[in-house]
Order: sequence, then structure tokens, then C-alpha cells
Amino acid sequence: MFPPRRLLAVAAALALFGGQVPAGQAAPAARSAPDPADQSCPLGSFHCAPRPLNYAMCRPNALLEFYDPALSQDSSQRATAPANVTAQHVDSSDQSVYHLSGDVLLQRADQQLQADTLDYNDTTTDYDARGNVRYQEAGQLLAASHLSGNTNASRGVADDVRYQMLQSRGNGVARQGQMLDAERTRYSMATYSTCDVGHHVWEFRAKSISIDKASGVGVARDATMRIGKVPFLYLPYFTFPTDDRRKSGFLYPTLGNTSRAGFQISTPYYLNLAPNYDATLDPRYYSRRGPLLAGEFRYLVPGSGGQLNVEYVPDDRGKSDGLADTTGKSRYLVNFSDRTALWDGWRFTGTYNHVSDASYLYDYGNAMSQKPVYNLRSGAAISGGGKWWDASFGATTYENTNPFATDSSLPYRQLPYALFSAEVPLTRWLQTGVDTSAVIFRKPGYVEGQREDLYPYLSADFGSAAWFVRPRLAWRYTAYQLEDGYQDYGRSGRLTGTATSPFTEQSPTRSLPIVSLDSGLMFDRSTSLFGTHYTQTLEPRLYYLYVPYRDQGNLPLFDTNLMSFDYWQLFSTNQFSGADRQMDANNVTAALTTRLLDNDGVERLSASIGQIRYLSRQRVLGTDWTGSAYVAQLDLQVNDHWRVNSSWQWSPNSRAVEAATFGLQRRLGDAGIVNLAYHYRRGRLEQYSASAVYPLSDKWRLFGAWAFAPAIETNYELPRGTVDAMLGVEYDSCCVTLRLVGRNYVNQSYYGTKPIPGTNTNQRDNAVMFEIVFKGLGSTGGQIDPLLRRDILGYQ
Repeated sequence: MFPPRRLLAVAAALALFGGQVPAGQAAPAARSAPDPADQSCPLGSFHCAPRPLNYAMCRPNALLEFYDPALSQDSSQRATAPANVTAQHVDSSDQSVYHLSGDVLLQRADQQLQADTLDYNDTTTDYDARGNVRYQEAGQLLAASHLSGNTNASRGVADDVRYQMLQSRGNGVARQGQMLDAERTRYSMATYSTCDVGHHVWEFRAKSISIDKASGVGVARDATMRIGKVPFLYLPYFTFPTDDRRKSGFLYPTLGNTSRAGFQISTPYYLNLAPNYDATLDPRYYSRRGPLLAGEFRYLVPGSGGQLNVEYVPDDRGKSDGLADTTGKSRYLVNFSDRTALWDGWRFTGTYNHVSDASYLYDYGNAMSQKPVYNLRSGAAISGGGKWWDASFGATTYENTNPFATDSSLPYRQLPYALFSAEVPLTRWLQTGVDTSAVIFRKPGYVEGQREDLYPYLSADFGSAAWFVRPRLAWRYTAYQLEDGYQDYGRSGRLTGTATSPFTEQSPTRSLPIVSLDSGLMFDRSTSLFGTHYTQTLEPRLYYLYVPYRDQGNLPLFDTNLMSFDYWQLFSTNQFSGADRQMDANNVTAALTTRLLDNDGVERLSASIGQIRYLSRQRVLGTDWTGSAYVAQLDLQVNDHWRVNSSWQWSPNSRAVEAATFGLQRRLGDAGIVNLAYHYRRGRLEQYSASAVYPLSDKWRLFGAWAFAPAIETNYELPRGTVDAMLGVEYDSCCVTLRLVGRNYVNQSYYGTKPIPGTNTNQRDNAVMFEIVFKGLGSTGGQIDPLLRRDILGYQ
């Protein structure tokens, strides 16, 4: 009697607020929470991925009351699905106008329209729905007291609107809604929130809200942000997302306070300039130092990607504690990085880091970080490789960022350097290779020059699953060309008085063979512990190393240091980093490892112990021992919730423990973690530390970290007592996350170089930061969250 498909055009016209699912795509009725089991960070991970926004605390039935869960979620059937229309009364006496009244219901596929009465003009496509108008589809729900418009023109006006977007969780009310065309709508005197319907922890109320479904962007004008019923922020113009696409708009604000800069407020604004590049402007204000403007620009073009960060302080009003006088001066920071593909197998990588003065990071750096930055590295390199080789050519420079140290503390600049490595298989078990480098080292006030290091080798690999034998023969040739005037320098810089230089030649060289033989056996058996079946392995290993002695006292130390002794040094050909020193050796290492593997092949226990036996005096290392320290290490993971790792070194020469570490990690459910650690190195370091994330409930979490250093005897000053303490709390609800973090810490910049006498010698600083995250307003995380993920092992 009447055309149902034309009547369903009325239903389509009611999709006023965006969020409609495109044809051919199904959508859930509401966004579901991620499975915690899939999101937990594995024990022992140094960095965990950020948690996705969690909507698990939203009420599962927080929907407009007419929601029908039995309605299809498949919008792809709209074009072919039959239309069902029911009403208590139908009047079609006028062949072009249909009058339906009494519980009107129109349904097709995922669309459903309900109203008390409905008039439809088949000729003009005008429609008028009155009384308890309700519309549902896979993407949204909408209710109104009255709706009228024209389906051909895709125009409509609705009164007393309530809406809910099922995918982005946006919902609110409006006095009136206008559909301007098929993609754009505008609401008057409207509200918007991603909280549960009827339970808005926050919302903004605006004189008008415009929605563009094509771009996925909403625009609010003359808006007031409210928490509960309390207005706290006026926004004359504000944009927000209606789906998961990137968009321009304000990111989460951050409030903080530090001893160095005072109270801080940060209000970053994100600019989605194009699909392949974007920017962020971050105006900040520090009560003790004044305004700062920060900016970030990211780009991704064919074959290239990079990022530029800039910070600028027009007039610093704070005090100067370091060597540089910064009061009343402009200050800045620049960070730039780029990675570009050049041609097949070759690429360019570059970084540029620069600050106006050495105190910049001390004054403006993130006080929530536990890692002081003493220098900034900049460099550029062209690198490439093939099946058996790798090469690079570049340069590296450093800039001092320790406010109490001079540039003499910096490493040597490498201007330029060239590296080449190759390994070519000759047979199935025999290969040859070479590692080479050529570097020019520069450092004002110190001996300078260039160094070439050539390291060819021949190695073999014999064995099976039960044994291996790996002989290796290498030759190392190192040559130097020192700059003129080299006799005027010592290892600590230019000589004074009657001191003599250790550098006796302008072109010294070093040439020596390096011979090693590595061998091992692997036994395994089935065993059972506490009712669980395991495979246990026993892996004895013998390693012989021979390197003849060469006097290297006349060689400079450009980039070389003695490395900390650990288990892997038992099988190393050199205990020095860099090429300026090569230890002599006539050693045999004996080691034993055992492992427990469960039925899934997961390693539950690994324990190793070993020692080097010296067959001759260690002349380059300057020792005359018959054996090294005994080194043991243990890694135990009982299950997916407990993990223990430890290492231990005991020296028969000093009859003392030389180094020890212990770490315990316990996961508490899916959102909590506890870490306990101990680090000790005789005469250098002893520190206890603990960190934890403790869920009090589904909504509340406590997190904290603590580090304590007892007094030890050293040749230089070290911080003692509580060197770092951090405590924070997080409140996470359906639509908002609040974080408050406080930190009291010993500023590590003071150590190694003491503060200037008469300046601020308070070695302890404080920092407080507060952050509010409004879920669904365009960003996935704030500033506190990545810091906690870095500083608390296992934090998510």
C-alpha cells in the first residue's frame, strides 16, 4: 500500500550526529575493553607499551533506554534487506502523502525508527516525525521529541535531542539539531562527553557544536569545560574527534612544580597538518623563570622520516647555579633527527642536538626523569650493507650539559669516521671476515690525531646439537698519526711545568695476533620438580685465549675505557672498549651452565658459574693473578608472575665480593607490579631500590619508587641516604584519568664535579606534576605516563 524503502529514507535522515557505519562494515554496539591478558607486559621487559584507553569501568548497559541489543549489527545488508513497517493506523487516502500513527516502527537491517506519528510526502520527500522519536543503527542512537526535514536534500531539524555514538562513546543532549547535508550537522545549546550516559564526570557545554562525519571532527563554539557541575575552563573554540582518526586540538594539560623552575603549566596543541606530517605547539609557563614555547614537527615522506623539537625561553628570570650566567638571557633547545633511504641498501641518519648553555637541561629538563643527561650527541652518517658486509661513514660531536663541568669532561669528537665489516663463508663450517675503522679524533686542549684499526680473522664452527668447537685466528693492526705538538700533551691535557709526555712517537703502531678456542658440551635429561616435568640441561664450556703482550704506553686513549667485569667478559677477547688498548692474555676459562625448560620450551631457570685461570701475568691490565673473580648468574622465572635474577662476583685475590646484583619482580594481577633490586660494586656503588604499581581497586592505583645508598668508602663523593623517592596516585574511571606524582631526589649533576663555592649547594631537589586525561578527546597519553613506563620496570 505504500513504498517502504522511501519511508526508510526517513530513518537514514535521522543519522544526525556522525558515527554512522559505512555500508559493508559491521560495528559493535559499544566499545569494549581490551583483554588484559593480551595487554600485560612480559616480566623482565625494560620498556612496556602504553596501555590503550581502558573503558572497562564504563557501565555495560550505559545506553539510551530504547537500545535493542537484538538488532542486527551488519550494515552491509541495508541495500538488499527487506523493510518491515508496522503502525496501529495507516492513512494513504492522499496517494502522495502517508500518515502513520500509533507505535510506528520501521526496521531494515541494522536500522530502526520508532515514533508516535509519522507523515511522509512521497512527491517532495518531506517528512515529519512527532512524539518520542527514536532511531538506532550500528553506529549510534538518537532520540528527539520532533523531527522534520527532506530526504532528497539531506536536511532536517530535530528538537530536544539526546544522542549517543556507539563507537567513539560520545554522547550528550541538545536543544535543537540541524542536519545541513548528508555529512554535516549542527547542534544548538548542546553538551558532549565520553562518560556514561547520565553520569558525566566531565562534559563541555557549548552554544553550538558542529559535526563533520567526512573528517571525523567536531567543533564546539563558546564552550565551557566542566568537571561534575563545576566549570573550570572556557573555550571560545574547541575541536574534538568523533572517531579514531588523528585531528588537531588541545592535548592533555599538565600542571607541575620543581625546585629549579617553580610552578609549571603546559597546554599543548596538536596540529594534524597532513596525513604524513604534523606538529605540536606547547606553550608553558614557569613561575620562577617565565614563559617557554616548545614545538614539535614530525614528517614522513617517501624514503624519509624525521622529527624536529624546539624550545625557546625569551627571558629567563631564574637564578644561575652553574658555570654559565643565564639570568635575563634568552635560552633555547633544538633536537632534530632524520632517517632517509638513499639508494638500494644505503641510508642516511642524522641527529642534531644543541642547547644555548650547559645549564639548560638542569633548569628545564624533565625533573620526573631519573636519568641526568651530561652531554648531547650530534652526528650524521651514511651507512649501507649487503649480504656479507656493512659500512658507514659519518661524524659525531658532543655538547656539554653538566652545569658544573667544563667541556674537558666531553668525549672526543669523531670528525669523521669510517667503519667497514665483512664476514664471508668459505665452506659450511669455515668463514673469514674483517672489522676495520678509521677515525679522526678532535678535542681542544688534548692530544689529537687519527687512528686506523684493522682486524681480519678466520674462524670455524664445528659441532652438532650436543657439542661445539670454534677456533678463531685474528690479527689486529692499529696505527696512529698524531697532530703536531703532541709532545706538549699528557693524558689529562696540556702539560705544565717539567712534566713529560707519554707520547714518544707521532706515528705509533701496534700489531699482534689474537687466537681463541671455544668449546662446549650440552647434556640434557628429563626431570620432575614439585610435580612439574622439565628438561634439564648441563652445559660445560672451556675457552682458551692467547694474545701476546705489546707495550701500549705511548698510545693515546681516544675512546677506550676498561669495561666492568661480568659473566660475558669470561669469553671476551678484550676487556677494553675501543681500539686504543688490547689486553694480553694466556688464559683458560671454565664455565658451567644448567637450564630448566618446561614442556612448552620456556626457560624457567638458567644458572651459570665460571672463572678465568691466568697462565701468565696480565701486563696491560696491570695484575698478576692466577685467577679472576668467580662469576655466577641466576635467572629464575617460576611462572608468569614471578621473576628473579641475580649475579655475583667473588675474588680470591681480594678475598671479597667484588660485585653483586639482585632483582625480584612480582606482577600483581594485570595492572600491578613490584620490583626489588640491589646493586653493589666494591668501592664504587651500593644501592637498594624498590618500585611498585599497586592497584587499590579498579579505579585507583598507587605507584612509587625509592633508592637508598648507604655510606661507602670511595675516593670521590657519592650521594648517600635516600637518593631518590617518588610517589604517585592514579584515578582511572570510565572517561577520565587523573595522575599526581611527586619526586624528591638528589640532583646527580652535582656529583663528579662539585657546585661552585658560594652558590646553591642544596643537592636535593623536588618535583610535583599533575595531569588530567580526558578519554576520547584526541590523544592517547600524557607526559607522566611515558616517564613512569621508563622508570618503573614493568609499568603500564
